Amino acid sequence: MNPFFRVYTSSDLTGVELGGALKNVYAVAAGIIDGMGLGDNPKAALMTRAIAEMSRLGVALGGKERTFAGLSGIGDLIVTCTSRHSRNRYVGEELGKGRKIDEIVEGMGMVVAEGVKTAKSARDLAWKCGVETPIINVVYDVLYKGKDPKDAVTELMTRRARPENE
Repeated sequence: MNPFFRVYTSSDLTGVELGGALKNVYAVAAGIIDGMGLGDNPKAALMTRAIAEMSRLGVALGGKERTFAGLSGIGDLIVTCTSRHSRNRYVGEELGKGRKIDEIVEGMGMVVAEGVKTAKSARDLAWKCGVETPIINVVYDVLYKGKDPKDAVTELMTRRARPENE
């Protein structure tokens, strides 16, 4: 550590790894919101629900719930979903503007947006574990099934109402 870099440790390897991977999928979703010009409140709601979703999947895979409330959960999610330097948010933003994923990825050259491939792995893992992950599912549908981002947003917004802690 030094005056501009501080390190924290964790014994929850599963939770830390999942937080580091899943944040990229949620950043694609946040970028879609930005690209569609929906504003800050929908993005804040998405990020909040992303933490709940990430925690559900992480706990099912043996991670600790409190890990997702820390730096490798909320901390990484905030920066990846909001930074103008985030490659994954950029991909989502371009999708939200109407560009196609193949065109976006090709235009990025050798730069990798991990959330593109992670969306498929995360969706498959959630299905295998029987964990509900609606955000991951719609990001997967946009990336791999050509779902219109507007339809993906509508799908999330019109889900059955339920208590926030579910």
